[in-house]
Amino acid sequence: MNGRRLRIGEAAARAAVSVRTLRYYEELGLLTPSAHSPGGARRYAEEDVARLARIRELKDLLGFNLDEVRTVLTAEDRLGDLRAAYHAEDDRAAQRAIVAEALEINTRLRAAVQAKLERLATFKAELEARADRYTTALAGLQDPSDAGVAT
Repeated sequence: MNGRRLRIGEAAARAAVSVRTLRYYEELGLLTPSAHSPGGARRYAEEDVARLARIRELKDLLGFNLDEVRTVLTAEDRLGDLRAAYHAEDDRAAQRAIVAEALEINTRLRAAVQAKLERLATFKAELEARADRYTTALAGLQDPSDAGVAT
């Protein structure tokens, strides 16, 4: 994008969300525009559009609610800060502390994803049990005259 900042409508279109959604994410603290025009209009950088894509991925693909999205984004932001601090640090004890904190954050995120996976597995099992009941019910409703007809 060569440093060009997008207007709110452009950023929303690039991220395939509505302008209202973009403003809502800002209200919730999930996204902050990189800049404002002299008149106060929001301006978004490529990193902001990437963050919007990440929010959509967490919501739509992984099924996280907005509170869970905030938790993940906060953790990922902190991991980015820790990565920069690690590379700027020469003291091995300080580096160990940074890596230990990163590991703790990663452990919490893994636990959250595992809990989500377990809930999804339970839901899937319920759907499979229903499918079995429907299949059995359908077989019991089979018209005897259809018995010789291939489907």
